[in-house]
Amino acid sequence: MDGTFEQARAFFLEGVGHYEAGRWLQAEQKFAASLSLAPGRPSVLTNLGAVLIKLGRPDEALSLLQEAVRLEPDNPEALGHCGTALAELGVPAQALQMFDRALARDSGNATIWRLRGTVLKELGNLDGAAGSFREALARGGDPELLHYYLAGLDAGEPPRKAPRAYVETLFDNYAPHFDAHLVSSLHYDAPPVLVDRLAATGRRFAHALDLGCGTGLCGRSLRPIADRLTGVDLSANMLDKAQELSIYDDLQHGDIVEFMRRATETYDLVVAADVFVYVGALDDVFAHAAKCMALGGRLAFTVEEALGDELELRPSLRYAHSEAGLRRLAEANGFRVAALERRPVREDQRQPIPGLFAWLEKV
Repeated sequence: MDGTFEQARAFFLEGVGHYEAGRWLQAEQKFAASLSLAPGRPSVLTNLGAVLIKLGRPDEALSLLQEAVRLEPDNPEALGHCGTALAELGVPAQALQMFDRALARDSGNATIWRLRGTVLKELGNLDGAAGSFREALARGGDPELLHYYLAGLDAGEPPRKAPRAYVETLFDNYAPHFDAHLVSSLHYDAPPVLVDRLAATGRRFAHALDLGCGTGLCGRSLRPIADRLTGVDLSANMLDKAQELSIYDDLQHGDIVEFMRRATETYDLVVAADVFVYVGALDDVFAHAAKCMALGGRLAFTVEEALGDELELRPSLRYAHSEAGLRRLAEANGFRVAALERRPVREDQRQPIPGLFAWLEKV
């Protein structure tokens, strides 16, 4: 073999190592270098496309993956990644075709069965989605994640909390276009609504805690009314974006309940904007918030409103909470409901999602 091919192969193997370790940018560089030395190799096209999906660039990934599929029409890996890119670009019907082609060649692939279930759900075929999730489960897919998906379709008992890996991956992948999509496309305005009511009192807070701070959307509203501002989030990629704003005094990577459980500082304001929908049962949240908050401190948050049970898991895989349940938790943990407002928390497919905006006081 000539030296050029050997160098291309070396770059490819280095790229695989970076990919498996989650070092997406380094993987992209190595796969791109390999492709420049050996153009048109389906394995390199497929892996470069896969890492571009991880980097939140499905549009760039798609052309590479379509070329890989053209060269190897029966390659289930290329078909599966191509379907993923199409799904992320908002064309689930085309994604479904790719997943079906992949499964026709590798019916034992639990990941593709799971992805197929996700696009069927987006297409409104909930029975088909449940069937695909069960197929994924039967083929060794992640039971915690798949039972969570099934529960969102009313095909199982809802778990008390969302799988950590699901939430972390969701927002790591969402980080590059989070702000624009949430505010512009979903008409999300929870942070200013929550903070404006607090600011109207004229009170300044010594230390505010932004739970699930994400990219800092809420932090930007909180900064003018807080002497010190701490943010905590499960997604490292979201925290990278928040760090760029230079508005937080401290940013912590981790689970919000675990953070409050270990907290040694006292907060007089705790805010959670569009966070509890990805938490589930809020018993531990309220209990640990109460322990790390000063008397007279404020807890402000939003939830999607459940009209039946205290806790519901919806097909969107977001939890909804009832007013009765929130009032029960407030009373049990030493909070007074200072204000409660019904208003949409965001839109979903252009339909407003009914929500509850709550401002509690630690008494």
